[in-house]
Amino acid sequence: MKKKVKVIIAILLIGVLGFLGYGITNKLNYKKEVAERIKTIPDFSFVTTKEETFTQNDLKELPTVFIYFNSDCDYCQSEATKIEKRLSDFKNIELIFVSFEPLEDIIKFAKIYKLYNQENITFLEDKKGEFSKIFDVNSIPYIIVYNKKKEFKGKFKGATKIDKILKVIK
Repeated sequence: MKKKVKVIIAILLIGVLGFLGYGITNKLNYKKEVAERIKTIPDFSFVTTKEETFTQNDLKELPTVFIYFNSDCDYCQSEATKIEKRLSDFKNIELIFVSFEPLEDIIKFAKIYKLYNQENITFLEDKKGEFSKIFDVNSIPYIIVYNKKKEFKGKFKGATKIDKILKVIK
Protein backbone atom coordinates (compact mmCIF):
# COMPACT_ATOMS: atom_id res chain seq x y z
CA MET A 1 0.00 0.00 0.00
CA LYS A 2 2.79 2.45 0.92
CA LYS A 3 4.51 1.61 -2.34
CA LYS A 4 1.40 2.54 -4.37
CA VAL A 5 1.10 5.90 -2.55
CA LYS A 6 4.77 6.66 -3.24
CA VAL A 7 4.32 5.82 -6.94
CA ILE A 8 1.20 7.99 -7.18
CA ILE A 9 2.98 10.91 -5.45
CA ALA A 10 6.00 10.50 -7.75
CA ILE A 11 3.77 10.48 -10.85
CA LEU A 12 1.88 13.56 -9.64
CA LEU A 13 5.13 15.35 -8.85
CA ILE A 14 6.56 14.57 -12.28
CA GLY A 15 3.30 15.73 -13.90
CA VAL A 16 3.29 19.02 -11.99
CA LEU A 17 6.96 19.67 -12.80
CA GLY A 18 6.35 18.89 -16.47
CA PHE A 19 3.36 21.24 -16.56
CA LEU A 20 5.34 24.05 -14.89
CA GLY A 21 8.29 23.50 -17.22
CA TYR A 22 5.99 23.67 -20.24
CA GLY A 23 4.45 26.92 -18.98
CA ILE A 24 7.84 28.52 -18.32
CA THR A 25 9.15 27.47 -21.73
CA ASN A 26 6.09 28.92 -23.47
CA LYS A 27 6.44 32.20 -21.59
CA LEU A 28 10.15 32.48 -22.44
CA ASN A 29 9.44 31.77 -26.11
CA TYR A 30 6.69 34.42 -26.11
CA LYS A 31 9.04 37.00 -24.54
CA LYS A 32 11.67 36.23 -27.21
CA GLU A 33 9.06 36.60 -29.94
CA VAL A 34 7.96 40.00 -28.58
CA ALA A 35 11.57 41.17 -28.21
CA GLU A 36 12.24 40.22 -31.82
CA ARG A 37 9.02 41.88 -33.03
CA ILE A 38 9.77 45.22 -31.32
CA LYS A 39 13.49 45.48 -32.22
CA THR A 40 12.33 48.09 -34.68
CA ILE A 41 8.98 49.85 -34.74
CA PRO A 42 6.52 47.20 -35.90
CA ASP A 43 3.62 47.74 -38.28
CA PHE A 44 0.56 49.32 -36.70
CA SER A 45 -2.53 51.25 -37.68
CA PHE A 46 -4.55 53.41 -35.29
CA VAL A 47 -6.86 56.42 -35.53
CA THR A 48 -5.84 60.01 -34.74
CA THR A 49 -8.00 62.51 -32.88
CA LYS A 50 -8.92 63.89 -36.32
CA GLU A 51 -10.20 60.39 -37.18
CA GLU A 52 -7.46 59.76 -39.72
CA THR A 53 -5.47 56.56 -40.03
CA PHE A 54 -1.97 56.74 -38.56
CA THR A 55 0.65 54.04 -39.22
CA GLN A 56 4.35 53.53 -38.59
CA ASN A 57 4.94 55.16 -42.00
CA ASP A 58 3.55 58.45 -40.64
CA LEU A 59 6.26 58.72 -38.00
CA LYS A 60 8.79 61.51 -38.36
CA GLU A 61 12.55 60.98 -38.60
CA LEU A 62 12.92 61.60 -34.87
CA PRO A 63 13.36 59.48 -31.77
CA THR A 64 9.91 58.16 -30.88
CA VAL A 65 8.35 57.60 -27.47
CA PHE A 66 5.12 55.61 -27.31
CA ILE A 67 3.03 56.14 -24.18
CA TYR A 68 0.16 53.72 -23.62
CA PHE A 69 -2.24 55.39 -21.21
CA ASN A 70 -5.71 55.62 -19.74
CA SER A 71 -7.22 58.99 -18.87
CA ASP A 72 -8.49 57.73 -15.47
CA CYS A 73 -5.07 56.41 -14.44
CA ASP A 74 -3.42 58.55 -11.75
CA TYR A 75 0.07 57.54 -12.91
CA CYS A 76 -0.81 58.43 -16.50
CA GLN A 77 -2.07 61.82 -15.38
CA SER A 78 1.13 62.37 -13.42
CA GLU A 79 3.23 61.37 -16.44
CA ALA A 80 1.30 63.79 -18.68
CA THR A 81 1.84 66.60 -16.16
CA LYS A 82 5.59 65.91 -16.04
CA ILE A 83 5.82 65.83 -19.84
CA GLU A 84 3.85 69.07 -20.18
CA LYS A 85 6.21 70.82 -17.75
CA ARG A 86 9.22 69.65 -19.77
CA LEU A 87 7.92 69.98 -23.33
CA SER A 88 11.06 71.87 -24.33
CA ASP A 89 13.12 68.75 -23.54
CA PHE A 90 10.96 66.80 -26.01
CA LYS A 91 11.09 69.32 -28.88
CA ASN A 92 13.14 66.93 -31.09
CA ILE A 93 11.31 63.80 -30.00
CA GLU A 94 8.04 62.44 -31.34
CA LEU A 95 5.58 61.54 -28.57
CA ILE A 96 2.83 59.10 -29.49
CA PHE A 97 0.12 58.69 -26.87
CA VAL A 98 -2.05 55.61 -27.42
CA SER A 99 -5.23 54.63 -25.56
CA PHE A 100 -8.04 52.12 -26.01
CA GLU A 101 -10.53 54.73 -24.80
CA PRO A 102 -13.00 56.59 -27.06
CA LEU A 103 -11.61 59.58 -28.96
CA GLU A 104 -13.65 62.04 -26.85
CA ASP A 105 -11.87 60.87 -23.68
CA ILE A 106 -8.47 60.95 -25.37
CA ILE A 107 -9.03 64.50 -26.62
CA LYS A 108 -10.27 65.64 -23.21
CA PHE A 109 -7.13 64.17 -21.58
CA ALA A 110 -4.86 65.81 -24.18
CA LYS A 111 -6.48 69.21 -23.62
CA ILE A 112 -6.44 69.01 -19.81
CA TYR A 113 -2.68 68.37 -19.83
CA LYS A 114 -2.01 70.97 -22.57
CA LEU A 115 -0.63 68.35 -24.94
CA TYR A 116 -3.27 68.72 -27.65
CA ASN A 117 -2.18 70.23 -30.97
CA GLN A 118 1.50 70.17 -30.05
CA GLU A 119 3.64 69.77 -33.17
CA ASN A 120 5.52 66.68 -31.99
CA ILE A 121 2.69 64.96 -30.09
CA THR A 122 0.10 62.63 -31.59
CA PHE A 123 -2.80 61.00 -29.78
CA LEU A 124 -4.13 57.72 -31.14
CA GLU A 125 -7.16 55.57 -30.43
CA ASP A 126 -6.62 51.81 -30.30
CA LYS A 127 -10.18 50.46 -30.44
CA LYS A 128 -9.17 46.82 -30.73
CA GLY A 129 -6.41 46.75 -28.10
CA GLU A 130 -3.81 45.90 -30.74
CA PHE A 131 -1.09 48.06 -29.21
CA SER A 132 -1.01 45.97 -26.04
CA LYS A 133 -0.70 42.78 -28.12
CA ILE A 134 2.03 44.13 -30.40
CA PHE A 135 4.17 45.51 -27.57
CA ASP A 136 3.18 43.05 -24.79
CA VAL A 137 1.77 45.84 -22.62
CA ASN A 138 0.61 44.66 -19.20
CA SER A 139 0.38 47.89 -17.22
CA ILE A 140 -0.32 51.59 -17.68
CA PRO A 141 1.35 53.87 -18.29
CA TYR A 142 3.67 51.82 -20.47
CA ILE A 143 6.43 53.70 -22.27
CA ILE A 144 8.44 52.37 -25.20
CA VAL A 145 11.41 54.29 -26.60
CA TYR A 146 12.95 54.12 -30.08
CA ASN A 147 15.84 56.11 -31.51
CA LYS A 148 15.55 58.06 -34.77
CA LYS A 149 16.61 54.95 -36.73
CA LYS A 150 13.45 53.34 -35.27
CA GLU A 151 15.54 50.90 -33.17
CA PHE A 152 14.24 49.80 -29.77
CA LYS A 153 16.03 51.51 -26.88
CA GLY A 154 13.96 50.69 -23.81
CA LYS A 155 10.63 50.34 -22.09
CA PHE A 156 9.21 51.47 -18.78
CA LYS A 157 6.25 50.22 -16.78
CA GLY A 158 4.36 52.62 -14.55
CA ALA A 159 5.24 56.19 -13.67
CA THR A 160 8.71 57.02 -14.96
CA LYS A 161 10.97 59.96 -14.36
CA ILE A 162 11.38 62.15 -17.42
CA ASP A 163 15.16 62.10 -17.03
CA LYS A 164 15.15 58.30 -17.36
CA ILE A 165 13.24 58.50 -20.63
CA LEU A 166 15.50 61.24 -22.00
CA LYS A 167 18.64 59.35 -20.93
CA VAL A 168 17.58 56.29 -22.95
CA ILE A 169 17.01 58.47 -26.02
CA LYS A 170 20.42 60.15 -25.86
